[in-house]
Amino acid sequence: MRERMRNRKIVNVLCLFLAVVLAFAVGFAVRSNTALVQSLGFPVDAPVPQGSTAGAEKSTYDAISERVGEAEDILKSYSVDELDLTKATATMLADMLKATNDPYAQYFDASRYESYVLESADKSYAGIGVLFGEYDGRAYATDVFTGSEAAARGVEQGDFVVAIDGDSSHAWSMTEVVGALKRDDGSDVVITWMRPMSLDATTGEQFTTTLACKEYDEQNVSSSLDGDVGYIKVRQMTSDAATLVRDAVADLMAQQARAFVIDVRDNPGGYLTQALDMASLFVPSGILVNIETNDGTSPRNASGQPATAAPVVVLVNQYTAASAEVFTAALEDNQRATTVGQTTMGKGSVQVVRELSFGGAIRYTAAYYLTPQGHSIAGAGIVPDISVANPADDESDTQLNVALDSARSMIEGER
Repeated sequence: MRERMRNRKIVNVLCLFLAVVLAFAVGFAVRSNTALVQSLGFPVDAPVPQGSTAGAEKSTYDAISERVGEAEDILKSYSVDELDLTKATATMLADMLKATNDPYAQYFDASRYESYVLESADKSYAGIGVLFGEYDGRAYATDVFTGSEAAARGVEQGDFVVAIDGDSSHAWSMTEVVGALKRDDGSDVVITWMRPMSLDATTGEQFTTTLACKEYDEQNVSSSLDGDVGYIKVRQMTSDAATLVRDAVADLMAQQARAFVIDVRDNPGGYLTQALDMASLFVPSGILVNIETNDGTSPRNASGQPATAAPVVVLVNQYTAASAEVFTAALEDNQRATTVGQTTMGKGSVQVVRELSFGGAIRYTAAYYLTPQGHSIAGAGIVPDISVANPADDESDTQLNVALDSARSMIEGER
């Protein structure tokens, strides 16, 4: 009897064990069948994509690519809509570059980059009689040539380019504008301009002009003699600017010039090497500029033989930019020149365009210019020793007259 009861207990235990195992197996099978579980009214967590950290201890990704990759995996695996890779790339890269707070950062898709490369030019003026500069990634008219097609249609200094032939899909850089205006003589181009209240303004009155392109033979460096003061105007830092300035100095000295006014008003910059070579014509030794990069700060020193030891005045205004500011600061900080005019633009940075493996390119700021004494040019500009502005409709050019008077006073001081 006792043995029979013991055997019954053993059977009951075995039956209970088998029931538990069976229940576990059924539960596992049901749990893995998402549709069945949902049909029974139980909530189900979304499946975890491969490579995701969901369900584990979450950590903050240190790379944008990881975050975008996770979102892309989810969309590819579970979204009913197709992801447009080209459109998504353009949108994300544009937003990423904007997040750097670099006003000059831009993304060029493959076709736009191809045009950018083809349109790269040594000169920043084109066949409508306008010298272009760039501010916060947008091209603007830094000088409008007298008697040009643009001047006749009312284009003024400071006008920004909004669209060319109706294309306003992106901000037009200086290089793109100059390239787009390289056309056969007589060809028409339709340009929409925006006239802001100041260079920093992003809105303003817009107007459209239809202009006929033609070749303008505008001297980049011109000179004249006013009494015993030599006057040299430099429109931009082209690849031959330093040589042309050296020739002008020699020619004016042969005419008995005893002081010089170097006019870099409205000069949008250009080659840094030319700005440094120009500065070396007047500064015998010492630092001309400091260049700040991710690797640190490195100086660039004066090189070559100075062209003259005569007194110098540098004439600037709010449209003096980039390497033209470097030239100005080099002479001012080395106490080699008196500066006259208005505070310069403050475009003291270097932009680099780098190709992408999948096509296109990005442009970004790779370096900043610092004055010989270590002051930042970007956003601050060069403050002149003598501040003077040209009144509206000033035909006498007050700034130039003050600069010439300053040069004459230096000559008198040497006697």
